[in-house]
Amino acid sequence: MPFVLFLLKYSPEFIRITKVSSKIIFYEDRNFQGRHYECSTDCADLQSYFSRCNSIRVDSDYWVLYEKPNYMGYQYVLNRGEYPDYQRWMGYNDSIRSCRTYPYQRDGSYRMKVYERPDFGGQMMEFMDDCPSVYDRFRYRDIHSCNVMDGYWTMYDQPNYRGRQYFMRPGEYRRFSDWGSSSSTIGSFRRMRDFF
Repeated sequence: MPFVLFLLKYSPEFIRITKVSSKIIFYEDRNFQGRHYECSTDCADLQSYFSRCNSIRVDSDYWVLYEKPNYMGYQYVLNRGEYPDYQRWMGYNDSIRSCRTYPYQRDGSYRMKVYERPDFGGQMMEFMDDCPSVYDRFRYRDIHSCNVMDGYWTMYDQPNYRGRQYFMRPGEYRRFSDWGSSSSTIGSFRRMRDFF
């Protein structure tokens, strides 16, 4: 009989009920002060909920924040943690107008191919781990196309995970504009993992 109880305790229904939902809290002022808004789903237009965003708490999952409505403009990729001012998420200003959530990928595989030319042309390199300097590994600073086979990744326009951010989910990116960039310059990239 104890064996049956064990199976019931860990049934799929039990696991579904205990799943933690996505949650992010936006604050108008620094250090989690002022008017705030809690969000648990993708939102194409946050303008009616707050006028500016100067601090954020991410309770679960990954979030990609956008400077403009409809998932446009600068991208900021955040994982669980506290961000008391917009410089902590490498923000260029206090404007956050849309957001998307993505579930954590635990113990998954990561694989991405980068190319020096559009449409997967030219020299190719395959990566399964973080790259703090594209130039040191690839001998180019320009990545014109990319194929993400496994995992979520973040690209940065400067080395050592600095500068503008680009969220990369599995799929084909035939030119740099497909990932939201106006330039092919990529300085570094890393796998999206729960760092806490």
